[in-house]
Amino acid sequence: MKENVFYGKGMGPIKRDFPDIYEAIVELNDAVYTGKVIDYKTQKFIALAIAASNSDDRAVKKQIQSAINEFNATKDEIMDVLRIVLLTSGMPPFVKAVKILYEVME
Repeated sequence: MKENVFYGKGMGPIKRDFPDIYEAIVELNDAVYTGKVIDYKTQKFIALAIAASNSDDRAVKKQIQSAINEFNATKDEIMDVLRIVLLTSGMPPFVKAVKILYEVME
């Protein structure tokens, strides 16, 4: 279910030129996204909330796309996540993330 997809623009060169570092990142990813106690879908939504709270447009878009592709996440589910962003991080990151959600859903 979980894919090793890394969205940072620098990951391609790291994978190609520094495979030992890339493998360490893959192992860290596997250690974090275990789904042992909190299921992977919930972990994915937490990652989305963090990206949205940080106003990281690129990461928000990728997390939304990933949630839709991997879990068939609905607009309503994603909006539930973004409501928490509104409460904890304020209007600007919330509005940016909602804009991205609607762009992805079109």
